[in-house]
Amino acid sequence: MEAIKAEEVFDEIIEKNEPVIIKVEGAGCPDCIVMDMFIGEIIEEYQQYEWYKVNRDELPDIASRYDVMGIPSILLFQNGKKQAHLHSVDAKTPEEVQAFLHANL
Repeated sequence: MEAIKAEEVFDEIIEKNEPVIIKVEGAGCPDCIVMDMFIGEIIEEYQQYEWYKVNRDELPDIASRYDVMGIPSILLFQNGKKQAHLHSVDAKTPEEVQAFLHANL
């Protein structure tokens, strides 16, 4: 999963015609550490999609712009628009993440 380090790069990536998956995380986030333990298998299952990560602490304007109140969150973008948002409260298990992706991709 490639890290996005600049808002301009983020804005280019979300403009793609194909769905793009963005994981929003932050330093010292215990739930982010838990998600990191299982996200690799999910990325493999959904490897036909491009996956990126954004650190909310490094790029707070992106989190604010897309209503990311808790981390980790998973956002789906296509053609510059947010298509779906898995909020942190519902992103605690692999099953929740898989169900979200299955329903929205």
